[in-house]
Amino acid sequence: MTTTRTPQQTTSRLNFAKAAPKAFRAVIGLDAAAREGLDPALVELVQIRSSQLNHCAYCLHMHTIDARKAGESEERLHMTALWREAAHFFTEKEQAALALTESVTLIAEGGVPDEVYARAARHFDERELAQLLALIFTINTWNRIALATAKVAGTDER
Repeated sequence: MTTTRTPQQTTSRLNFAKAAPKAFRAVIGLDAAAREGLDPALVELVQIRSSQLNHCAYCLHMHTIDARKAGESEERLHMTALWREAAHFFTEKEQAALALTESVTLIAEGGVPDEVYARAARHFDERELAQLLALIFTINTWNRIALATAKVAGTDER
């Protein structure tokens, strides 16, 4: 029988950083390398959208705070979950990044369609596209760490 986490739980299962410090530092290194050369606002939008799709409240809380600190508007933060329906809030480049984020995050649901990849490739040069992919890989890893270890939203431990 499997046990699911209840909303009343307020503690994590495991401190991943302490239990696996080398692995944790490796993810931090990948995260830092992935961000290089990317617009910080775009970085936060990608991290927010992936966290929404993965239902990671811990990361969503953290990245919406970071986005606000970086000057992101409340309107755009609220519209990120529905960016296709509110496309006018986002640039073409941001829309391409969000579409790629969704395809990579939900990769088991159909892979990364050629048209999604091509759209991103029109807005990002090869190096930027590689950085964007690395960023998407990284936030998906952070989401899985937070979810697997039952990180509690609002307890940012950075």
